[in-house]
Amino acid sequence: MGFFNRLFKAGDDPAFTLSAPVDGKAVALAEVPDPTFGEEILGKGVAIIPSGDTVCSPCDGTVDLMFDTGHAVNLVSDSGIEILIHIGLETVSLKGRHFTTLKESGDKVKKGDALIRFEREAIAEEGFNTIVPMVICNSDSYSSVTPVLGEVKVGDKILSIAK
Repeated sequence: MGFFNRLFKAGDDPAFTLSAPVDGKAVALAEVPDPTFGEEILGKGVAIIPSGDTVCSPCDGTVDLMFDTGHAVNLVSDSGIEILIHIGLETVSLKGRHFTTLKESGDKVKKGDALIRFEREAIAEEGFNTIVPMVICNSDSYSSVTPVLGEVKVGDKILSIAK
């Protein structure tokens, strides 16, 4: 064990990982056609062009705020990462139509727990972009936030976050 103890010194903070909250294609946040997300005003992260219709927790943590309209959720991971998952662009104006929340503010969640179901096709039919940005709101507390791009399924590694 001496070799491994030297290789991985006690106290070293390994990278945290977050998993995909929805099935789809992960793209750079810069591809989101909304400056709040695309210009990383809220923080660094990744976006998913969804093929699925259920948003799941990307980690173990707590639902900090489940928006009444169901279009977004804020989570805090057990390691302190503050995560915003936003379903679509300007979808707050749907006033909850096409969204079903499955958890409430204050609920403890495990990685993979279903948080919100949404009617992706109905939202698109109403003219809304259904892209799902996932933003690390306290990304300035980390040295790097690195996305994994391409096709993803719920639970696949999508973000690596280094202290």
